[in-house]
Amino acid sequence: MKSETIVNKKIAEEKKTITDANHNGNGTPKTEDGSAALVHENKDNQELIHSHITVKNLNVFFGNNHVLKDINISIPDKKITAIIGPSGCGKTTLLKSFNRLLDSTNGTKVTGQVLVDNEDVYDPKTEITHIRKKMGFLSQRPFPLPMSIYDNVAYGPKIHGLRKRKKLDEIVEHYLKSACLWDEVKDRLHTPATRLSIGQQQRLCLARGLAVEPLIILGDEPTSALDPVSSQRIEELFNSLKDSYTIAIVTHILRQAKRIADYVVFVYMGEIIEHGPAKQVFESPKEKLTEEYISGIIS
Repeated sequence: MKSETIVNKKIAEEKKTITDANHNGNGTPKTEDGSAALVHENKDNQELIHSHITVKNLNVFFGNNHVLKDINISIPDKKITAIIGPSGCGKTTLLKSFNRLLDSTNGTKVTGQVLVDNEDVYDPKTEITHIRKKMGFLSQRPFPLPMSIYDNVAYGPKIHGLRKRKKLDEIVEHYLKSACLWDEVKDRLHTPATRLSIGQQQRLCLARGLAVEPLIILGDEPTSALDPVSSQRIEELFNSLKDSYTIAIVTHILRQAKRIADYVVFVYMGEIIEHGPAKQVFESPKEKLTEEYISGIIS
């Protein structure tokens, strides 16, 4: 009995050593490059999942309105994360906090941290341009630039100093193909982007965002203004891109979240009620409020 106790104690010490070696000094899990990681628990072990975006104790105020309350979340890398919840619950505010788009709103106060690759985007010393370069953003309605299809995609690389025409041609073709738009526009690259259908415009905006080679794609209800066929194309695109990008979208369509999400964050009245793998959240929610929202009791 005594020897069994000694063995168990030794095993516990070895587990602690492994845990310490895989964590930063503050106890946050880390990957090989030392960046933050999200931990999912399996029955027999723990799986470390890399995360480019980690939010810690985030609070957002619009004037006297406390919009987001003590948010703590990591967005899994190379997954599609759906942020769900009723209208006005803070979903879009949370999404826009990731790349500091909240700065454009007057009377906004933000406390806490949003870490992108362990760099706090709200630290006054942070140079925000290179942070935003890591993120492509799709809004509810597409906003192509008032220029040609070609120049829309080439715009970002040009801003960052690329001038060689041959290289720009390659980039434009590559990312229009990535957005499944090349075959539809290859013979009219120099016509105005505004002549495209709204579904094509949204795919063009996606190509434009990808052309600056981001790590993350953010979408604020990116299919809400589209017809069903165009919506399906965007969903298919997200599924094809998630092996290479971290994707986080706000959606008010539960059917869409169930179709494409790998991970779900349920926000209600400015608080995260529950988050986890989509299958678990949708099929076996841990919180009663989550179950009521998914079943349509609350909306």
